Amino acid sequence: MRVEPTPALFLRGMAGSELPVVVSHGEGRVELAAGAAAEELTREGRVAIRFVEPDGSAAASYPANPNGSPQGITGVCSEDGRVLLTMPHPERCFRTHQLSWHPAHWGHYSPWMRLFDNARSWVEGRRR
Repeated sequence: MRVEPTPALFLRGMAGSELPVVVSHGEGRVELAAGAAAEELTREGRVAIRFVEPDGSAAASYPANPNGSPQGITGVCSEDGRVLLTMPHPERCFRTHQLSWHPAHWGHYSPWMRLFDNARSWVEGRRR
């Protein structure tokens, strides 16, 4: 998956990252009411995560797009970035031992740990 530039607070500092993720099933996918909705979400900068092919293009079909989401969209966020909807499960691969492979320089945590660090930072900033 690739993290796209958005206001999503969970994904701060992650834009452009292409990361492995756990996909547990193929049923959950983005379904949009109108054909132009994907373009609208993209134009508004609210497409947060996409399934991508090895060349970086949006994945259209299995196996790179395991659930058939249009334009590879697998995560969207609200306009203010406080709400993130995503179908794959980054919470299931924030530790490198949860992955089948990872670069040695990742150490014990995968880059998905940043999602949780970002959430904590936002909450702690709200308490002040």
